Amino acid sequence: VQLQASGGGLVQAGGSLRLSCAASERIFSVNTLGWYRQAPGKQRDLVAHITTGGTTTYADSVKGRFTISRDNAKNTVCLQMNSLKPEDTAVYYCAAGKFFSGSRLMTDYWGQGTQVTVSS
Repeated sequence: VQLQASGGGLVQAGGSLRLSCAASERIFSVNTLGWYRQAPGKQRDLVAHITTGGTTTYADSVKGRFTISRDNAKNTVCLQMNSLKPEDTAVYYCAAGKFFSGSRLMTDYWGQGTQVTVSS
């Protein structure tokens, strides 16, 4: 398994969750890593990504609430989600890619999804 996501669950609005994605060293060391989410009936959208140099990008909807980070010792990318809202409910996927088309990351690898449900 090249990307293994974990940490989803059920939380009340205003609560927090932390997602983790363990990557193989081959993928972790040379790729931008990101989190995407897909709600029922909607397209899969970027939540956040972080480059190998630590530059981060966030969707406007999560700025100030979510934080993405890389743990180089563990080949892991984490997404700390605070002040969760019901509209954050979705399946969250981790992904990795090396190149950008403009500001859009061209993803080469996907992990399995993890469900995040925020109750009101």
